[in-house]
Amino acid sequence: MDTRVSDLFGSLSTQRSSSHGANHGAVGLASRKSTKNSKKCKNRSARYPKASNNHPPYLPPEVEEGNIEYKLKLINPTEYRFEHLATQMKWRLQEGRGEAVYQIGVEDNGLLVGLSDDDMKASLRTLRRMAEKVGADITVLREREVDYDSDDQHKIAEVLIRKVPDDQQFLDLRVAVLGNVDSGKSTLLGVLTQGELDNGRGRARLNLFRHLHEIQTGRTSSISFEILGFDSKGEIVNYSDSRTAEEICENASKMITFIDLAGHHKYLKTTIFGLTSYCPDFAMLVVSANTGIAGTTREHLGLAMALKVPIFIVVSKVDLCTKNTVERTVRQLERILKQPGCNKVPMLVATTDDAVTAAQKFAQSPSITPIFTLSSVSGESLDLLKVFFNILPPLSNSKEQEELMQQLPEFQIDEIYTVPDVGIVVGGTLSSGICREGEHLVVGPTDDGKFQELTVCSIQRNRSGCRVLRAGQAATLALGDFDRSLLRKGMVMVSPEMNPTICWRFEAEIILLFHAKTFHKGFQVTVHVGNVRQTARVEALHGKDELRTGEKAVVRFRFLKHPEYLKVGAKLLFREGVTKGIGQVTKLQPTSQYQHSS
Repeated sequence: MDTRVSDLFGSLSTQRSSSHGANHGAVGLASRKSTKNSKKCKNRSARYPKASNNHPPYLPPEVEEGNIEYKLKLINPTEYRFEHLATQMKWRLQEGRGEAVYQIGVEDNGLLVGLSDDDMKASLRTLRRMAEKVGADITVLREREVDYDSDDQHKIAEVLIRKVPDDQQFLDLRVAVLGNVDSGKSTLLGVLTQGELDNGRGRARLNLFRHLHEIQTGRTSSISFEILGFDSKGEIVNYSDSRTAEEICENASKMITFIDLAGHHKYLKTTIFGLTSYCPDFAMLVVSANTGIAGTTREHLGLAMALKVPIFIVVSKVDLCTKNTVERTVRQLERILKQPGCNKVPMLVATTDDAVTAAQKFAQSPSITPIFTLSSVSGESLDLLKVFFNILPPLSNSKEQEELMQQLPEFQIDEIYTVPDVGIVVGGTLSSGICREGEHLVVGPTDDGKFQELTVCSIQRNRSGCRVLRAGQAATLALGDFDRSLLRKGMVMVSPEMNPTICWRFEAEIILLFHAKTFHKGFQVTVHVGNVRQTARVEALHGKDELRTGEKAVVRFRFLKHPEYLKVGAKLLFREGVTKGIGQVTKLQPTSQYQHSS
């Protein structure tokens, strides 16, 4: 990562004091440049007339892997051809983990040929028959005309095919929700998941809060989860139609799990823990249109980029502002996203067509950053965000998923509960392998570096029962009458065959993003590695005596309280006050050989 990402992490007071002068100078310089550029553009446009069609005549050529298929036409195929087409659809669905996109009227090299109305209807009928054959549903996302010299109209169609894989209950995507305090994160989630607009005073968010003080202050301090479902035809399934989470899970074929994180600076450690331990597929940064980029907004953007989580932006509360204020906030965001440290390509979503394009490009290229402008009170542009979530494909393909599932089971413990009549329940994510009811695992490491034997009594996903848990899925596991005092957040449950590495000391290659003075031996920081969160002391800086902001080094850390289970290559994030840094674990110094006790 570019070391200039540290600009996003600078202390908030420094940002506030310096931003006005810096922006004023930058705007002046930009305006002088823009007038020169505009003159050049005018001269150019006089010489080169503008193309009449906005859409390119070509799409990228078709790729054998992936879930996108091009078809020129599908008219009256023979029985043999039809069987071949159905098999091909199965392959595309498998590649997209249950979702595929068909472009009708497009050649394999990407040329947009288009079809007449009759040919298009016949092709869509064949596509529907193919989908029925493999047990899937189809939804026409959009149709558009292709300009040709001939008088006949030619169209191309983009069609979403969705089928829940046979070994899964539903497709699952996790979205972390970031943003400054009072930007409208919880209210937006309340509107999406409850199906009712807000009254302007925060009624929609009340069901999301977990503590009394959150209801009283209106500020999230803990991590809460909300679900939004889509059925196989792309219709929304939420609490407006279903009474319970179980009903939503039964009726939905695709599930978006929102991880609602805290926006206030004093809850930053909770926000970082949510980003590192729950492994979100995407991050949604919510920015209030009337306040713009304020408070922890830059910091949250920097965290998502440091952890390489693809991010999209929602500008909320547009009903409170004039059009000029909303445009100013969007321009402010675009300016930050284009900075050398970010190198993002902002994409403003204004129509349904934009939302479809944004969802596909966003999953293909991490540099694309869609920006939505909406209101949770008036409901303005809320449908565009729903279309985006419906089409958003999973990041990992079926091959990567298969490789993860073939490894030994490893479950990260993020939450611990005591449930009456059930016993001890742990929540977290299965990072590899497959876990079944009745599975015998070991949990640890304890303070003395040991692992304890236990049995998984039952499994629940999104509050509904589940027999089998697969790699990448989040769930809660009931452990019966296991001793709670032996458990803590940051532990792992693994197969007894795994022989896990436990260490007090480890080395990491780090970049110091921000530090007021110099970073040296003996400095203590809070280290986040996956679901591990613990204070560690800097024991040595290899090749250097001290570090300053923006510098790199290999550093040896030592945990202060108890040993932890780590892996080489894991992303690391550390903080202490305004000091922040990121890196990667490069070497472990294991303690004595792994041992477990019953």
